[in-house]
Amino acid sequence: MRRIMIAVTLQVSLDQGTEKHEGAGTSGITDQEKELSSSALQAFLAGNYDACLQHLNTLQDINKDDYKITLNTAVAEFCKSNQTTTDNLRQTLNQLKNQVHSVVEEMDGLDDVENSMLYYNQAVILYHLRQYTEAISVGEKLYQFIEPFEEKFAQAVCFLLVDLYLLTYQAEKALHLLAVLEKMISQGNNNSKNGKNESGNNTNKDSSNQKAESGALIEVAKSKIHQYKVRAYIQMKSLKACKREIKSVMNTAGNSAPSLFLKSNFEYLRGNYRKAVKLLNSANIAEHPGFMKTGKKFSGRPMCTLLTNKRYELLYNCGIQLLHIGRPLAAFECLIEAVQVYHSNPRLWLRIAECCIAANKGTSEQETKGLPSKKGIVQSIVGQGYHRKIVLASQSIQNVVYNDGQSSAIPVASMEFAAICLRNALLLLPEDQQEPKQENGSKTSNQLGGNTENSESSEACSNKSHEGDKFIAAPPSSPLKKQELENLRCSILACSAYVALALGDNLMALNHADKLLQQPKLSGSLKFLGHLYAAEALISLDRISDAITHLNPENVTDVSLGISSNEQDQGSDKGENEAMESSGKQTPQCYPSSVTSARTMMLFNLGSAYCLRSEYDKARKCLHQAASLIHPKEIPPEAILLAVYLELQNGNTQLALQIIKRNQLLPSVKTLSDMRKKPVFQPVHSIQPIQMPAFTTVQRK
Repeated sequence: MRRIMIAVTLQVSLDQGTEKHEGAGTSGITDQEKELSSSALQAFLAGNYDACLQHLNTLQDINKDDYKITLNTAVAEFCKSNQTTTDNLRQTLNQLKNQVHSVVEEMDGLDDVENSMLYYNQAVILYHLRQYTEAISVGEKLYQFIEPFEEKFAQAVCFLLVDLYLLTYQAEKALHLLAVLEKMISQGNNNSKNGKNESGNNTNKDSSNQKAESGALIEVAKSKIHQYKVRAYIQMKSLKACKREIKSVMNTAGNSAPSLFLKSNFEYLRGNYRKAVKLLNSANIAEHPGFMKTGKKFSGRPMCTLLTNKRYELLYNCGIQLLHIGRPLAAFECLIEAVQVYHSNPRLWLRIAECCIAANKGTSEQETKGLPSKKGIVQSIVGQGYHRKIVLASQSIQNVVYNDGQSSAIPVASMEFAAICLRNALLLLPEDQQEPKQENGSKTSNQLGGNTENSESSEACSNKSHEGDKFIAAPPSSPLKKQELENLRCSILACSAYVALALGDNLMALNHADKLLQQPKLSGSLKFLGHLYAAEALISLDRISDAITHLNPENVTDVSLGISSNEQDQGSDKGENEAMESSGKQTPQCYPSSVTSARTMMLFNLGSAYCLRSEYDKARKCLHQAASLIHPKEIPPEAILLAVYLELQNGNTQLALQIIKRNQLLPSVKTLSDMRKKPVFQPVHSIQPIQMPAFTTVQRK
């Protein structure tokens, strides 16, 4: 579809310039110039570019001041080279713009419309060079003065803009323009019929030929409009409207490759994956070998093949897939190459940071390799008899050195580089204008603002309105709209807090955690992590009293990976949002699967925090209450070590040895029913929740 459009583009350029020579006969254009112009046009349409160039060179000798002849000469030479001299054509267009002192930004009247062909060809080249924003700027300027344009040229401008809008995920604008195109084609068809009826019988044969040609062109244009509509509705996930247009596409275009691709995409969105694959297999891609013919360098490649280079899109998608299947180092290599092209995508910087985190964190088995298991609490036994000692396994993972002294800016999968990536991601997000909510214990006045996604899945929150919403580009994926920006910001802040804690920068970790908790629409999972990160940072800063509020179990009311249904806006499900709608995403093993499990972890951390304040009775009560909420087999080994520590502090050496021997909390089993009848934790103001650093495996994301 885009190759056809380019051919039309270049023909229109020459056609338009020639017609302007013919239409100016009353202003001094000779019959010889008219004849040369007509001959040049016929030769161009017939593909005889050598003859076309000869006629144009003769015209140029006669009229050296007409830049339109130079433009048509450049177009003809471009077509003669099989559209491979893109750089030369672009350079010629720029020279002509300087010659006529024309700047598209200053195009504000009908006088500038004379230079419309210059602008249009410039927009086409920008389109094929993937400079879509600049191409849209030029195209929209042309669209403002579309009324005086010839019908064929006006349609070409509209089709170019529609394609650009779809490439930049502005489906609503594309649909509006398609409606204008339909009206334009319908009016043109009616006018042509009226004109032919008035012409009489003198030119019946010519009239019938023109009518047949015009009808064929109209049918082609209508088929293109239906295909564009399907693409727009697919982007909007409007399946009902898409189904209606798919029928029109199949009726007009048949089983062509573009129509089969569109129908396959439609079936994929409906969940009919086998049918989608069947349709893809039935599309004969070998019919279109022209897009694959290129092993040449950029300067020698046909312009219509420039858009076929999908290397960096493939690297981006491959990196995301590798990250999700647990191969962060391979994913990092792919994404670090993709970011060289898509450096303005904040989501991509977040994904690179997640690769660094996963590479240093390792799998759940690797993460707990140095930590005690319930069967490995005892590391060794030394001495004999009275001097026999039990050496318990250490669980300290603090002060880890992640690099070996090299610069943090070197792109390697380190936590230092992750911090740089997250800083880039935050800087690329626009400042939020909403007033963030205040969480208890949040004392930071600086606000980064906005809401964001859970690292892998909170991108799914839908936006309420489609029209008028501002968005920021995030190529090669869809643009980020309001709710997606908020979700993305939350994920970046959560990762930033985690990375800062890992690097020992507790003040920065506290800053990020506080900003995270201030967001107006925060998913339950990130809220839970935000409180844990803030508490860990505060304890490391010896601000235990400030950490109390963060470790209050009542802070945990939801641990879902997305925003709760009563908080999220109802509406569109565009872009990457659908991933969040499915509840089939598995929760990480180290992450609490329910509110009860999350509150249990809070209580375990609370108990260890009380130990830091030497309030052992409160610590024991919190420990027993937490143990009463879960099955004995689910009690983490850290809780058993905490129980041993408490009994040793209480002087119960024998009971501590029994706990080690049986790997269970003996007192909690005896008082289980009593603890359920009378909860120890009172969420009023007397309890002071604190977290011991690196206590549970979910303290960090």
